Amino acid sequence: MSGHDPRADAPDTASKRVPETEPATGRLIFERGAPESRCVEAPALDVPEVPLDEALGGYVRTAAPALPHVTEVEIARHYEALASANFGVDSGFYPLGSCTMKYNPRIDERACRLPGFASAHPYQPASSVQGLLELLVELQESLAEVAGLPAVTLQPAAGAHGELTALLAIRAYHAANGDARRRVIVPDSAHGTNPATVAMCGYEVTQVPSNERGGVDVEALRRALDADVAALMLTNPNTLGLFDENILEITGAVHAVGALAYCDGANLNAVLGKVRPGDMGFDALHINLHKTFATPHGGGGPGAGPVAASRALAPFLPGPVAVRHADGSFGLMTPERSIGRVRSYLGNVGVLVRAYAYIRAVGGDGLTEVAEQAVLSANYLKERLKAVWELPYDRTCMHEFVLSGGRMRREHGVRTLDVAKRLLDYGIHPPTIYFPLIVDEAMMIEPTETESKETLDRFADVLVRIDGEAASDPELVRGAPYTTPVRRLDEARAVKEPDLAWRPAEA
Repeated sequence: MSGHDPRADAPDTASKRVPETEPATGRLIFERGAPESRCVEAPALDVPEVPLDEALGGYVRTAAPALPHVTEVEIARHYEALASANFGVDSGFYPLGSCTMKYNPRIDERACRLPGFASAHPYQPASSVQGLLELLVELQESLAEVAGLPAVTLQPAAGAHGELTALLAIRAYHAANGDARRRVIVPDSAHGTNPATVAMCGYEVTQVPSNERGGVDVEALRRALDADVAALMLTNPNTLGLFDENILEITGAVHAVGALAYCDGANLNAVLGKVRPGDMGFDALHINLHKTFATPHGGGGPGAGPVAASRALAPFLPGPVAVRHADGSFGLMTPERSIGRVRSYLGNVGVLVRAYAYIRAVGGDGLTEVAEQAVLSANYLKERLKAVWELPYDRTCMHEFVLSGGRMRREHGVRTLDVAKRLLDYGIHPPTIYFPLIVDEAMMIEPTETESKETLDRFADVLVRIDGEAASDPELVRGAPYTTPVRRLDEARAVKEPDLAWRPAEA
């Protein structure tokens, strides 16, 4: 790369405002059809006619409902258009940093739809769901091995729910020891859910800064530690995509003051089969099954966030948990000092079945290869892009890395948000932007292990092209997207004041 500017390879796109894609239709179903159109006709009346106001006790409309007048083919095309406007891992590249939006094998979908799993009722007796309980026991054992911790509860329904569960167990552990602690330490690069979880559990948040290498500032951590600290919440690898080089020193310092170390497992995909959180000194870990172990997610679900814990924390985990009896049968038990249920039944069972099928299909060596390929993909992209984009922490990354669009903003007035919008015109879902907060104009990229080199090269080429567009025609990038059903929205108002209702035009 010496002396070569990759932007020179980007074609002149100033006059080409729209790439090679066509927008999906944005018409509402009420805007289709005609007054004389219809889809079905009711059969002739073959029962005595009864006035509606009499049948409904007087609750009758004063005006006809505003229903669309469309034919069957118009209905079919409308919903097909809506489906094609959705974006997911099955339709394109989805490098959403921290979220691990990777392709999920279809065999796992088939497994969770087997009648014995899909039709199980939460209140069936244990004797009638022995196969499901056996699966859950084996999944617990597999996750315990991955985590390097002996106990697992499958109840939590998502990552943040797993955080809450782990911290509640830590709180119960301290209370059982007659130890009233008030603070939890959270690094400045943490996921936003970490401080929220701390507050929900009644603790105070103490933030510690990152060092120049992107890890925890160990000296600042030592100054913050005392007998009032209940726990440290740490993501490793962290949200910069960096493995903390001082992890054993960090967890050792936490334990020295009687506190416990909690690992946010959001980035477990990067270290599967390579290093275990329990071996790093962590006492608890939540595992995002929907990120690492094959469940399609996004838009709020589905998810599962099992928690693995040390022997000291095991008695406080929520129950019931699936267990293997001495006679070889399977049942349920509740830990002796359990914090109680955190979710109905045994958790999100469909997600648990997917995870089990994924682990069994891939195997131990396969899980290690997942981590190796994810890390290789991220480092390949990082090396391709760092000549054009600012790289705040120029270290070997793990499964993701963070670039900065600060130069582009300073030189061309184009922000990372504008780049994210422009990526939509090229059929690529934007990476995570403006997170973590410690990086100016941050863009967090996670390619995952499921993408080909061809896909990674196209993504890098597009980002280089957009950089060239920002230099030659910044208004082009600032005005994107051009090919989506809805153009640029006011993000704040779209969240706080969504306009989701159709209103007929006034006569």
